[in-house]
Amino acid sequence: MDLGLKGKTALVAAASKGLGRAIAEEFAREGSRVALCSREEAAITAAAKEIERRTGNREVLPIAADLATPEGCESFVQLALSRFGAIDILIVNAGGPPPGRFDDLDDAAWQKAVELTLFSAVRLTRMVLPQMRKQGGGSIVYSTSTSVRQPTQYLNLILSNAIRAAVQGMMKTLSSDLAKDGVRVNAVQPGRIATDRLVQLDADTARRQGTSPDEVRRRYESTVIPMGRYGTPEEYAAAVVFIASPKASYIAGVSLQVDGGMLMSMF
Repeated sequence: MDLGLKGKTALVAAASKGLGRAIAEEFAREGSRVALCSREEAAITAAAKEIERRTGNREVLPIAADLATPEGCESFVQLALSRFGAIDILIVNAGGPPPGRFDDLDDAAWQKAVELTLFSAVRLTRMVLPQMRKQGGGSIVYSTSTSVRQPTQYLNLILSNAIRAAVQGMMKTLSSDLAKDGVRVNAVQPGRIATDRLVQLDADTARRQGTSPDEVRRRYESTVIPMGRYGTPEEYAAAVVFIASPKASYIAGVSLQVDGGMLMSMF
């Protein structure tokens, strides 16, 4: 299926590895011009080069930017705009806050998580909207988590559970407010997708439960996930790129879960 993404400009945040990296590569494979960022210049440059090698797309721009700061968000958006002259798609993604139960976390931990997970979404959205409105439309996708619907499945992720829920609320409100401007706003929610982040979370769960990460994964795959396995970053990326694309032109305000059937709620 041609998703209509050839020549479109996509900005993908936190894309040196994991879900963001897979999303950036999928856009490049569809023929989009892709700006991707990470705090670490060497890591994001290496990711861009590998994406170019794997897809043959030479319109891949790596940008070193710390999205936990206003300056980092502005640098990401402005450098992409100056290179490509347009912003058709924004993928808001961020490395998840560290695991921890409520009693483990002080004000500094909460503030750091808010700056990265919530304010990066607020700032990036604010910064791309003038260009999208000028162009007559665009697409914004927030990568959140299935925990925004069922937070009690991850008791050691209270930072992520609380703050990603705020992003989800912002998404739903904006989807209605920005529709008149031709800007579609949606969210995609990963479940257990096999990334370095999930390795970290499984290790933390194993430590708390006195078991092994392999046993944590086996339990999820045998009793929690109906499809019986963790997802791949490529499977998640395919869903994100579709919902961001012109082929999803009548989809707005949607929360799409990509979790192998794990989430049990109806809505």
